[in-house]
Amino acid sequence: MTDIAWIELALTAARPQALGALLRYFRDLDTAEEAFQEACLRAIRTWPDKGPPRDPTAWLIFVGRNSGIDAVRKRSRNDPLPEEEAFSDLSDAETDIADRLDNSNYRDDILRLMFICCHPDLPATQQIALALRIVSGLSVAQIARAFLVGDSAMEQRITRAKARVAKAGVPFETPGAAERSERLGIVSAMIYLVFNEGYSAGITNPDSAAFCDEAIRLGRLLLRIFPGEPEIMGLLALMLLQHSRAGTRIDAQGQIVLLEDQDRSRWDRKLINEALALLDKAIRHRKPGPYQVQAAISALHARAATPKDTDWQEITMLYDLLEHIQPSPVVTLNKAVAVSKLEGPEAALAMIAPLAEKLDGYFYFHGVKGGLMLQAGRKSEARQAFDRAIALANSPAECAHIRMQIDKLGAVTPPAV
Repeated sequence: MTDIAWIELALTAARPQALGALLRYFRDLDTAEEAFQEACLRAIRTWPDKGPPRDPTAWLIFVGRNSGIDAVRKRSRNDPLPEEEAFSDLSDAETDIADRLDNSNYRDDILRLMFICCHPDLPATQQIALALRIVSGLSVAQIARAFLVGDSAMEQRITRAKARVAKAGVPFETPGAAERSERLGIVSAMIYLVFNEGYSAGITNPDSAAFCDEAIRLGRLLLRIFPGEPEIMGLLALMLLQHSRAGTRIDAQGQIVLLEDQDRSRWDRKLINEALALLDKAIRHRKPGPYQVQAAISALHARAATPKDTDWQEITMLYDLLEHIQPSPVVTLNKAVAVSKLEGPEAALAMIAPLAEKLDGYFYFHGVKGGLMLQAGRKSEARQAFDRAIALANSPAECAHIRMQIDKLGAVTPPAV
């Protein structure tokens, strides 16, 4: 590995912790980000010649803090520099910073940084964009390509998100135990949002597919600072299991391949084994949560050598538990698919009938409904469901998949979209 490649990896790994600490110092997201970028530039200039510091994160915090103070002085010009109490913990020694990196303050710094990115005032798309820009350090151009928008539009989206965060006056104090627990849940949801954005769009957009890798990296980071949290283990296991199938979800013609039709020999066994070990460890805590349950469902698919080996009875029971822990129409819809494997399509159709109003605008509801109608021999109703699914499709690949199902009904050409 070249020096530059190693430096890039080190800067990426240090970013959340260093930027979180700088944010605590300066109480301003833009100032903290500028200070971190300046520290990174100095690292690129000096590390190849002088060698890496003993602790890259501590070095970046130390250099970034000093460059940030210099920038504040320059902007202030004739105004006096704020009292040191305005900044948090301004010790001068890099060694002192390194000695305290494992302190809970730094753990809270990372949580705070992630929590800011998933502020409730921000729409989900802005949460994802801000997290990818601030926590992950992706460029505006990279994020814009993934969201299929122009660079200027994405820049405006991120700027608006920062403005909302600043206006909200997010507190910088160290959170208590109850607040930390709440933040963990919100941060986990944000990470899973990033993953799902990549998982859903990755079929047709390779730039979005990279979000899955980034979400997994953030999940690993969160687990490293909270190694005893079973739901974090469950979240990471769930993402690893889903990502293990990435190479089999699309065929050579760009068509969607359903789970039961995928080549299981091509699933990433390394990711699966890591996920199964994490899940087993999480389950031993006997504190089930929605991520653990969803991971357990995915694990049953991963453990089945062939589709007919799938334990649908156990999957149905896990969906019962998930409905109890986190009830939602989508959970019931997924449970209905499992029930159809045990009791047939009519039983599943009876389950999803009450969901029609709530999920009328959901592509997958009409796709599942059409598939169940097709299995039940109710071709006219299946065509209506498939037509509605095509109208709601999010990508050409989804449209093509539904059209393949319509082809099974007869020769009549479906309406164009």
